[in-house]
Amino acid sequence: MVSLSISIDVPSLEDGLRFYSEVFGFRKLPQQYPGGIALAADNAEVWLLEKKAGSRPAPGAGDLRRYERHWTPVHLDIQVDDFADTLARAQAAGATVEQSFTSEGTYPAIAFCSDPFGHGFCVIEKKRE
Repeated sequence: MVSLSISIDVPSLEDGLRFYSEVFGFRKLPQQYPGGIALAADNAEVWLLEKKAGSRPAPGAGDLRRYERHWTPVHLDIQVDDFADTLARAQAAGATVEQSFTSEGTYPAIAFCSDPFGHGFCVIEKKRE
């Protein structure tokens, strides 16, 4: 059996918790350690790890953490029931919608976004049956 959780570096645990709970309904779990909190929503688990901007991601790394918009090949795809409402909440909480595509029921709607910490994510409308 495999279990998967996702870890997201944020400059502030309080700001990360606010964003992911307000927008996607994540709730704080009891598992915590200094500098990290676990969140859950439905069958998804996310760890927020407080890492200051400018810190090195690993000893000897040539890059530094930065929280302005940055590209990475790994991102979250978050499937939601109410696409328009989720996008509105995301923007109100500080996310940027970079592209959005909707169709007249042919395909699920999708939006390419970034959270207030520069991480890319997609909001995808759950498939209609």
